[in-house]
Amino acid sequence: MLTIALPKGRIAKETLEIFEKIFDKKFQFGERKLILEDDNFRFLLVRNQDVPTYVYHQAADIGVVGLDVLEEQRLDLVRLLDMNIGICKVAIGIKKEEELDFSKPSFKVATKMVNIARDFFSKRAIPVEIIKLYGSIELAPLIGLADMIVDIVETGETMKQNGLKPAYTIMESSAHLIANKNSFYAKKDEILDIYEKISLTIKG
Repeated sequence: MLTIALPKGRIAKETLEIFEKIFDKKFQFGERKLILEDDNFRFLLVRNQDVPTYVYHQAADIGVVGLDVLEEQRLDLVRLLDMNIGICKVAIGIKKEEELDFSKPSFKVATKMVNIARDFFSKRAIPVEIIKLYGSIELAPLIGLADMIVDIVETGETMKQNGLKPAYTIMESSAHLIANKNSFYAKKDEILDIYEKISLTIKG
């Protein structure tokens, strides 16, 4: 049996639709159900940030997760395929009336993506204090906690509604198919079969 970790929400829905096309059958989670077993597959529905952890510890053989999460967590996983779904970007957000100015002596940056943010600023030798938040990140510049935020942007609407604007794109992100290294060797044929079928489906 192949165990597949999916992030809750839109990417899970889109991934299951791809599997439905590949196998010409319905894969549907019941209400509040977190495990779906069907023939040779077991799907796990987990938080987006937890998908790499499940795969890394071999609780799942493969998984689907955003590139931003992979870059932030830096776990030793096999990156098999960019699935071209769940497309978004990691961007710097500032107050809508301000302009981005990297020439100031230092900045306070609020984010849940600490590694991505730190890497971006250190490569440019810009002194920053990173403030880790777990939610409501848009609040930080509005109440003076931070000068800017680093966050996921899909349409920019959330920032706009909170008086912010995306000012600089740090990276583009989309959902990637990943595999546990041991699983990749132990179940190589099954995993490559899925990989090839998904590749053909997203290209077609």
